[in-house]
Amino acid sequence: MLVLLAGIFVVHIATVIMLFVSTISNVWMVGSSTFGAASSGLWLMCNNTCVQLSVSSADEASLKAVQAFMILSIIFSVIALVAFIVQLFTLEKGKRFYITGAIMLVCWMCILIGVSIYTARFTGKIPMSTNTHHGYCFILAWICFCFSFIIGILYLVLRKK
Repeated sequence: MLVLLAGIFVVHIATVIMLFVSTISNVWMVGSSTFGAASSGLWLMCNNTCVQLSVSSADEASLKAVQAFMILSIIFSVIALVAFIVQLFTLEKGKRFYITGAIMLVCWMCILIGVSIYTARFTGKIPMSTNTHHGYCFILAWICFCFSFIIGILYLVLRKK
């Protein structure tokens, strides 16, 4: 049981770190431009230098929603990690980690909503770029989506022994 708890804890910390990286880094979309490799993220667009991401007024609300949901997913993931540590030391024997699991599933929903909006609205959209494809941050966000779901379910069924 101790090995299972340690494994879940390590995967949870890895998920938090990957969420930070995928939200902060600007490699959600990658393409080729006349200036070299171009990348676009949630905050900046980078060629040789990084500039504020310019989006049309129709897509601005969608970008703000993606930014908000990714930040919320980080917050809920950290809260779930703290709740797990608190419950680990205060929960009675035989009780389940319901609060931690519920918070982690809220994190899962935030990731799902944020990445789905990005997929629907911004896939392949880098101005003056050709040959665009998804970058590693986009892939990390989907990996965090899977990990947060698995961790949330494991917390719900896990008993403290």
